[in-house]
Amino acid sequence: MARITLEDLDGLGEEAEDGGGEEEEEEEGGGGEEGEEERGRLFAHWEAVASTHRVSLPRDMAGPIAQMNRHRQAREPVPYVTLSRREKCEEAAYEERQYPAGKWACVTKGEPMYEQSISMSFMKLMRYICEENSVGCYLGMTVPVLNEIHLTKDGTKLEREVVTAYYLPGEFQQNPPVPTDPEIHITERAPLRVITRVFYGMTTEETILREISLFWELLGPTDTVLRETYVVAAYENPSIPQRRNEIWFICRAE
Repeated sequence: MARITLEDLDGLGEEAEDGGGEEEEEEEGGGGEEGEEERGRLFAHWEAVASTHRVSLPRDMAGPIAQMNRHRQAREPVPYVTLSRREKCEEAAYEERQYPAGKWACVTKGEPMYEQSISMSFMKLMRYICEENSVGCYLGMTVPVLNEIHLTKDGTKLEREVVTAYYLPGEFQQNPPVPTDPEIHITERAPLRVITRVFYGMTTEETILREISLFWELLGPTDTVLRETYVVAAYENPSIPQRRNEIWFICRAE
């Protein structure tokens, strides 16, 4: 389930967000027969996606899936500054960016498959975003979601441990809501300088290793970036066949 995330979702109701109850839920299409049917349809779709990567989707994910679908158009970008860009055939080959320090909600998993790790982690983050937090309201989605990976010493495989990170929206940066799930950790990340390259499609161990290799060929020999730690940045949900992703090479501290 390359990532149970972002857009393909709809209606848990906005009781905490709007201070409402049953009336608001019905107005948003979350109540009644139609709302339940739509929620069931969305859940069935994500259950099918999850099964392709041997991930079991719990029934209690129906609410967060529905709620995120309702808010799918409102996604806050993680702030950054473009430092430089290299073009090839009049298209951006890669670019260097500076990301500021900020607070992220992070989950670490080490499942047998990369897709399993990021899926299980993001299900936890979805619950946190959708009211399982100390303020009891929907926090808002930000993009991209980052997945920090590490290569084995010979560079032929990914280490099993993956850190999945969600950037807290601007209004919560100073005072992050506390997760109810003890596996979610709020982390203050230092400023980060990266060199990024876009790629499209599925994110599996095989495709990630291929994209890293292609990026090294394009970049050429350099000691300015790390060689064992990388980031896969995801912008879109897995129902989009040619969804946008990025490989980030992390620049060494100067």
